Amino acid sequence: MKAAPTILHLDMDAFFAAVEQAAKPSLRGKPVIVGGLGGRGVVSTASYEARKFGVHSAMPMAQARRLCPNAAYLVPRFSAYHRVSKQVMALLGELSPLVEPLSSDEAFVDLEAGGSASDARTAREVGERLRADIRRVTGLTGSVGLAGSKMLAKVASEMAKPDGLVVVLPGTERELLGPMTVRTLPGIGPATAEALRRAGITTVDHIVEAGEDELVRLLGDSHGHGVYAMSMGRDDRPVVAEREAKSVSVEDTFDTDLTDRLRVRLEVARLADRCVERLRKAGRSGRTVVLKVRRYDFSTLTRSETLRGPTDDPVVVKEAAERLLEGVDTTAGVRLLGVGVSGLADFTQEDLFAQFAAEEQPAEPAAEPEPERAVAEEPAPEPVRRWLPGLDVHHPEYGPGWVQGSGVGRVTVRFERPDSPPGRIRTFAADDPELTLGEPLPLVPD
Repeated sequence: MKAAPTILHLDMDAFFAAVEQAAKPSLRGKPVIVGGLGGRGVVSTASYEARKFGVHSAMPMAQARRLCPNAAYLVPRFSAYHRVSKQVMALLGELSPLVEPLSSDEAFVDLEAGGSASDARTAREVGERLRADIRRVTGLTGSVGLAGSKMLAKVASEMAKPDGLVVVLPGTERELLGPMTVRTLPGIGPATAEALRRAGITTVDHIVEAGEDELVRLLGDSHGHGVYAMSMGRDDRPVVAEREAKSVSVEDTFDTDLTDRLRVRLEVARLADRCVERLRKAGRSGRTVVLKVRRYDFSTLTRSETLRGPTDDPVVVKEAAERLLEGVDTTAGVRLLGVGVSGLADFTQEDLFAQFAAEEQPAEPAAEPEPERAVAEEPAPEPVRRWLPGLDVHHPEYGPGWVQGSGVGRVTVRFERPDSPPGRIRTFAADDPELTLGEPLPLVPD
């Protein structure tokens, strides 16, 4: 732990929803909910206006609609969030070489390692300057916590929300943590919290009172010692600049249960392709293929197969996923499928056995060319455009806008920019050729 509060934790406020409000002037000050809009979609982020109605992340979207029926419900625009995230992370990189991103909108920074701060006063100055820079560059707000450890810095940033800064001074850790619930401490999830509750332990003060030996008895040796140390405010985890990914995976939840076996196989093949695409973008390969199946009754099965060497070959991953599927009964219905690759490496090892087998196959004689025939080729049908709420669009006459809603062959668009007043609404035919998908605009003009 640091002797001064020079570990900084930044957490952007309601990040996805805040980006949408900044991009869409007509939504500022109004409840905005971002997430999957299907029957089984879940809330990714809710604006603070929506949280007043009880909406929170990971809530089923159907429940959110009941609680806050008049909110704007939007699909995520990950390209827009990624652009803002890069701007924020660049600002953190100016403070220290030790920046540990936890997600697109959250990170730890070791200010002492970057020479940015050495005591409480300079740390607070850096934190306030960072918040001002984030607002200037992105137009958004972030909450900052400063402490001598990662755990306490994260607790402090949560206390600072929204748009604030909290510094935990050395010597005040126990007083701060005492009345908080046990779930405040890292490593205590629902199951551990329930085990502690049954023992009458619901706050951090209760953990301290129970003592380390009792924690070890309840939670086991390693976990018990760790939880007790955290309850005393001790956390020696360093800020790590590179967080090594342990796996790459993709998954989809379906609006209706899949019962057709062929459809399930096709979805697994599609997920395998997406997984390999993500794997290659990361410049990695892996040797263990994992299949995840959540059935109609919410029971979840996970199956894995370890290959002879790491690969990023989509055919190899797809075939392994399909073999794993053969051992899973899906006749009663599937609500979620996922394909992942673990055991990551920075290289691939060719499947030599398959390569030799291919080389030993006798060459097939070349087929005689068939005579050319004049065939009138029919033009490929135009793909059906899905105008999902929140997507960026562009019209040659009205300029940039976003989809407010669609249905019955029509699409409603509000034309506005981040730096404009709330814009006007216009309705078009869903197949209007002049209406096209657009690109996210910068939240703050250059």
